[in-house]
Amino acid sequence: MADCILETRNLGISFGGLNAVQNVNIKINKGQIYGLIGPNGAGKTTIFNLITGVYKPTTGTFFIDGKEIKGYSQEKINHLGVARTFQNIRLFNNMTVVRNVMVGLHNSPDYKCTVIESILRLPRHFKVEKTMREKAKELLRIFDLENERNFLACNLPYGKQRKLEIARALATNPKILLLDEPAAGMNPQETAELMDTIRFVRDNFNVTVFLIEHDMKLVAGICEELTVLNFGTELAHGTPQMVLNDPRVITAYLGD
Repeated sequence: MADCILETRNLGISFGGLNAVQNVNIKINKGQIYGLIGPNGAGKTTIFNLITGVYKPTTGTFFIDGKEIKGYSQEKINHLGVARTFQNIRLFNNMTVVRNVMVGLHNSPDYKCTVIESILRLPRHFKVEKTMREKAKELLRIFDLENERNFLACNLPYGKQRKLEIARALATNPKILLLDEPAAGMNPQETAELMDTIRFVRDNFNVTVFLIEHDMKLVAGICEELTVLNFGTELAHGTPQMVLNDPRVITAYLGD
């Protein structure tokens, strides 16, 4: 598993006897942009919730960078290099754009202060604060959000809120970034810009990207490999061209 950043083995979970996800086997190599697709209710977000520690698997297990992390807390999994965004945007709406990104930076030991340094406002507190703000501005620049850095997050347009959530996740310095429907609510121009941004993040931040998406143009345009879920089980796997032309996949999406 030398080049494998994420692997699931027979991963599954049941809720009250209902098998929401079962026997899912995914292997993502470092540096890939990997897609997880399927009809609504197929179990895609449940997979993300299992990988990030929101849910505990009832069957199977999973590995990050070769390390089994089944049963780990959300915080511990994040510290191991897993970050995510959500279907429904989760920002600190009454904080500024730059402060939202700075929250993500607290994950790094480079920006730690002792309680005493913070309470007494000692010189290190202000030095760390300035360094964090500059790093946050650098990330916002990538997402074309620097000019809005002092806006409240709630006052950003929907597409820019999506970008801010990705920037905040990236601030945690992840090895793998899980994006749950990042193009949801975006117009075609915003989606095209998002595709460029995802490629830039992968190429310049040494981050593997694992995304859930319903926009098939985006999926076909940036994903190198896909897994399709249907009713909680794996329906197909392969390159986008193979998968999107698979009659079983077309039937799952469009019916007979």
